[in-house]
Amino acid sequence: MRQTDILLESDTNELEIVEFRIDETDWSGNVIPCYYGVNVAKVREIIRLPQMSRVVNALPGVEGMIKLRDKVISVINLAKVLGKETGDLVADRVVVLEFNNLMVGVLVHSVSRIYRISWQNVEPPSRSVHSDQVTGLVKMDDRIILVLDFEKIVGELCTESALRPLDEVELLERAGDANRSQKTVLVADDSNFIRHTLCSTLRSAGYVVEEAENGAVAWDMIQRKVERSIQDGVDVRSILSLLITDIEMPQMDGLHLTSQVRKHEVLKNLPIVIFSSLASEDNKRKWITLGANHILTKPDLPNLVKVADDLSLV
Repeated sequence: MRQTDILLESDTNELEIVEFRIDETDWSGNVIPCYYGVNVAKVREIIRLPQMSRVVNALPGVEGMIKLRDKVISVINLAKVLGKETGDLVADRVVVLEFNNLMVGVLVHSVSRIYRISWQNVEPPSRSVHSDQVTGLVKMDDRIILVLDFEKIVGELCTESALRPLDEVELLERAGDANRSQKTVLVADDSNFIRHTLCSTLRSAGYVVEEAENGAVAWDMIQRKVERSIQDGVDVRSILSLLITDIEMPQMDGLHLTSQVRKHEVLKNLPIVIFSSLASEDNKRKWITLGANHILTKPDLPNLVKVADDLSLV
């Protein structure tokens, strides 16, 4: 079993990242090294750029398509997506990613190594960074590695992976006689893009929704609700009906959050939904064993309200 597989079935609160570079040049042509990272669980392989075919009327950032054995996959030029001035620098490495039931290649200048780190050492991005494209910062001794929000980047360029909120007609069709206005859902996701989409969909359906940008913030919010329920002498589920959490988050990941909830006597019956791009069939089985009630695979947004109803309207 790979270390990555072990991390995805336990609550070690660790991850492995592949570090790569997307360099840029300054006004005088000097190279400025820039370091980025992606969860190893999303990386299928790393290859040299093969012959690439251009795509007619492609969106900016989609460089072309390559054949990878029996598949043809899109290749994204990360330098363009990140708005970098690269001069004569050539990106000839392709990091092949697989998540959300989609495979895509990203062009990078070089790939260095894999690091195993604690999510506690991954900080949320500051406002000065590309906060809409970055989900975390890893401070090394001599550099900072930016962990990119590939769900957002790929979702905006590849329509088959994109999340879209349900429209009003769809929500009404799913509503029936459900009374969601008395139900509170906590959504924990470090991607502003995905969290906003989830919360908008749930709010449009009538739920009261609270947001947390990572597992540590969510756990703090949950603990405060537990204290309140004890003080008021009520069931905690009258204050919090459902937790929906991502896996990959700074400070505390979704697996550790799930484990913390399940270890707490007051919270043992709180429904938990994991909403993750890493939800393979094998991982789903492991996460259910860890304590999740249901797993949704991004971009399976159409089933979000139904699953929330099934777990919270009881």
